[in-house]
Amino acid sequence: MRGGRRTKQWWWRWRSNPLRRREDVLEAWLVLAVWALVSVGGTLAGVVAARAADETFARQRADREPVRAVVLADVPRATGARGSVYADRALAKVRWTAADGSLRTGSTLVEAGREAGSAVTVWTNRQGDVTTRPPGPSDAAVEAGLLGAGAALALSGLVIGAGATVRWRLDRRRIAGWGTEWAMVGPQWGHKTG
Repeated sequence: MRGGRRTKQWWWRWRSNPLRRREDVLEAWLVLAVWALVSVGGTLAGVVAARAADETFARQRADREPVRAVVLADVPRATGARGSVYADRALAKVRWTAADGSLRTGSTLVEAGREAGSAVTVWTNRQGDVTTRPPGPSDAAVEAGLLGAGAALALSGLVIGAGATVRWRLDRRRIAGWGTEWAMVGPQWGHKTG
């Protein structure tokens, strides 16, 4: 080897070779198909999932609105674990006026220690029922991006797993073929010592 350079053989699996087996060609096409599906299919799945999630969040922002409500009973101080997300919030009964003018009653999380009669803001849907606050545009974009990335990774993992399974089966066929060939050739290599 002059100068330590190594010659690369591009597309070696498809080249004509007397030692090339059918399984080698199948494996070459399989690897190409897996990488194409991972790159194109994963990207497409991620984009579709992110857009669907973004549309869902936009619909939630359009369907939900904040409403003033009144706490019906004193809310005790929270007894949750320190550092918990809900340590400073407690479930309370509230009353609000729906868009159709009817009085509604329901339960929601409010700040701990609120007194009866204090005003709070609750989120309601088009039917006037209490629901969760919709994510803001920036939170929705981040969550949609994460869901898209998760969809892309899930599809990629599924395709790579299926490809690995097929390659494993091709390896089993190759090993079985080698065993058959060795059974034919091996006895001809008798011990010839002189």
